[in-house]
Amino acid sequence: MTCSDAAAYDESMQDPTAVISLPALLQNFRTLSALAGVPLIAVVKDDAYGHGAERVAHALEREVLMFAVATVEEGARLRVAGIGKDVLVLTPPSCPEEALRAEAYGLIGTAGSFRSLGLCRGRVHLAVNTGMNRYGFHPREIRAACRLAKRRALAVGGVFSHLYDAANFEVRTAQIATFSACADMVRRFFPEALRHLSATGGILAGDAPFDAVRPGIGLYGYAPAGFFCPLTPVMKVYADVLSLGARYGGGAGYAHAPEGSDAFHTLGVGYGDGFFRKRGLGSVGELCMDACVRPGRAEVGTRVCVMDDAAAYAAQYGTTAYEVLVRVGRGVRRVYER
Repeated sequence: MTCSDAAAYDESMQDPTAVISLPALLQNFRTLSALAGVPLIAVVKDDAYGHGAERVAHALEREVLMFAVATVEEGARLRVAGIGKDVLVLTPPSCPEEALRAEAYGLIGTAGSFRSLGLCRGRVHLAVNTGMNRYGFHPREIRAACRLAKRRALAVGGVFSHLYDAANFEVRTAQIATFSACADMVRRFFPEALRHLSATGGILAGDAPFDAVRPGIGLYGYAPAGFFCPLTPVMKVYADVLSLGARYGGGAGYAHAPEGSDAFHTLGVGYGDGFFRKRGLGSVGELCMDACVRPGRAEVGTRVCVMDDAAAYAAQYGTTAYEVLVRVGRGVRRVYER
């Protein structure tokens, strides 16, 4: 895999480096916004899919309706970083302390069961289970949930669900119909409730925008399975050549050296940085924890792009760009292009 080194990072270091392009992030946001035609709730959970939630949120704050995170802790970090836009915590609280902390930081909670509705305080969105069976009230519970929210004087500002197979027309249509009926019920009690169902897949399907959409993976340059969109990957990962030597003996890292290889060079990147241990990155065998031994010659100090397409890398291992970005983003240092 090759990619341009020109704008990688300013100094050569032993640690591999993810270069995060904020212009590409903004371009992806605007592409998705134009397709959706409604305001965007930017999903920055799991440290913005490994891209750095605080920096991503600051780059998008002037453009978004609000942000969405997975946990109260993630929302609190955005507040500490100076993010003033609304932040929705997508996971319902599991204890009173979480609900109190969410209220203290001015976050919007999610209620997806009568237990979590009893814990929530202040502002809240109701989650509806339209078929994903992850979180959310059963459709037959929505009326009772709204009544309880009224009795508790909660400020219900929204209702949402999630498409579990957005590329499947029949599945998507059934979920849309269920969500629409549930959202109508919520609006009988809370007329201003914001309705949001579609994430990146729903946006690309051109279906069911309602009042807002919640793109996640699309912001970072990738489309879910079954979709294509001209998005730009935001993260590229670089490593330095740290060693070059003539062949001696029969090994190449944790592998037998291939016949005909008279020299090997070593990159300062390994499975300790979030990459998969089983081959990849041009390695002769399995990656070392902090090193990748490759056949052939390369000048020590040369900067090499080891990943510019997380989806292509993920396909080698039967997984998704989502997993790769989160793993690698946590393992390497990050620098940002403006």
